[in-house]
Amino acid sequence: MDFFKLLGAGAKFDKSRFKEDISVFKPSKRAENHTIEAVDTVPRELDFFGDHNKQSTKKGQVVPASQVSGSASQYIKQEDDHAPFEDSSEVTAFLKAHRIKVTGSDVPHPIKTFEMLCKEHRYQPFVLRNLQKFGFKQPTPIQMQAIPISIHRRDLIANAPTGSGKTLAFLLSILHQIHTEEKQGLRAVIVSPTRELATQIHEHLRNLTTGRKIKTWLMTKPSLTMQAQDPSMRQKFDILVTTPLRLVHAVQNNEVDLSRVQNLVLDEADNLMEKGFLEQVDEILAACTSTNLQISLYSATMPASVEQMANTIMKDPIRIIVGLKGAATETIDQKLVFVGSEEGKLLEIRNMISQGFKPPCLVFVQSIDRAKELFHELVFDGINVEVIHSERTQTQRNRIVQKFRAGELWVLICTELMARGIDFKGVNVVVNYDFPQTTQSYIHRIGRTGRAGRLGKAITYFTKTDAPYLKTIVNVMRQSGCEVPDWMLQLKNPKKNDKKILKKKPLDRGSISTVPKFDKQRQKHKQQIIEQSKAKKQRMHHEEI
Repeated sequence: MDFFKLLGAGAKFDKSRFKEDISVFKPSKRAENHTIEAVDTVPRELDFFGDHNKQSTKKGQVVPASQVSGSASQYIKQEDDHAPFEDSSEVTAFLKAHRIKVTGSDVPHPIKTFEMLCKEHRYQPFVLRNLQKFGFKQPTPIQMQAIPISIHRRDLIANAPTGSGKTLAFLLSILHQIHTEEKQGLRAVIVSPTRELATQIHEHLRNLTTGRKIKTWLMTKPSLTMQAQDPSMRQKFDILVTTPLRLVHAVQNNEVDLSRVQNLVLDEADNLMEKGFLEQVDEILAACTSTNLQISLYSATMPASVEQMANTIMKDPIRIIVGLKGAATETIDQKLVFVGSEEGKLLEIRNMISQGFKPPCLVFVQSIDRAKELFHELVFDGINVEVIHSERTQTQRNRIVQKFRAGELWVLICTELMARGIDFKGVNVVVNYDFPQTTQSYIHRIGRTGRAGRLGKAITYFTKTDAPYLKTIVNVMRQSGCEVPDWMLQLKNPKKNDKKILKKKPLDRGSISTVPKFDKQRQKHKQQIIEQSKAKKQRMHHEEI
């Protein structure tokens, strides 16, 4: 070093002459103002001009949540210190600052940064490299606490707002365990209620495993590939992402062996633990016979009944709640709009569109028929609109979702099918055209906007018929920090029995179509076809006899 100093003695560096080269080593304005996707232009080791320290965030500085992907709170403290916690009081202060509530025995300490995963938990360098590659620089609150718990192989019940990074939390936990264990076939299974969500999870998983020989399997189609059919090839898969019914069929037909699975994740667990999926989940649990099975439940809403049920299948679970239980993300501006009657809804949404709104927009209705009717009304208004529901083929649904994500659609009308888990980062407005049947449905619906710290808007229409259930939504709005009129706060909560009835069956509503005569003729014609078909079947039956 002395020799190089001697060679450079008396020399002056002309910065104006080499300004283009110097600019490469300076963080750009785009990187300074960008969200979490921005990565430092130059590593500290190559920062010859010392501009990195000038531009970097000071220790302890508070940055807006809009600059932290998946933030569940309005502000998150930027942590530059990768050192472990010194005592329990420091841990308590950290959890409180990030609005993390943890209950359970012998809870592992949270992490401050992703770098701590490599230092304290011996994470493989490729994980950190891929996190940086895909724009993840700072863990969100749910990731800070859920990952260490899962690494210590503890059963987990995780309750965090929509768009807060739950998917990344359980994927990072699985990747660590897959890499540290010996290869022994299928070791991790992730179950989600819909194909769309399973496909999205698998895409994230592929991104995180870039450059590594970790074999992932997305099993949502009725027919398996030839490789999967071969038992010897099937065992080479490490992680399986699937839907419950598809997995049950595979287990019953001996297409999948779950005996070695050591990590089972139920995403949108409150939905999977309901009557529609509960029997399927029971069969999956019965097939997972490993004594080292670890179960993790993740959702934005976790009713007490689901937690009680979960405790019967889990071993000494730890529970995490980020923010307030039963609240929506704080970045969503929630509004209730009284429209009088069903006809008022159509007028209101047309008025919103004519006055100008910032697309893309998601519109939720309670049934497939109403989705079709609203689509025909809006498409004839010249609006760039599409509709998605369970009667559409999987190819059609994938194409519509892709177009919506690409910004080719202004408005997407959907049923409850799209309410859970699907990550539409660019959605600006969510409209509840039909009043949600449950609080959980409302939280998941509006959770399609305001994701990853971005601002969003949610509008819920209500009529005189919906008025008795209004307080359920008001409670969510109040807990989420939204402004609510005093008269709404004084409303009475609906009776438990009425809530149960509404959950089982939606309210009867009039037709959305503005051409009722045509609707009646169409229904009459449809009924005639059904009656003719029944009569034909009866004739054929008598002829066979």
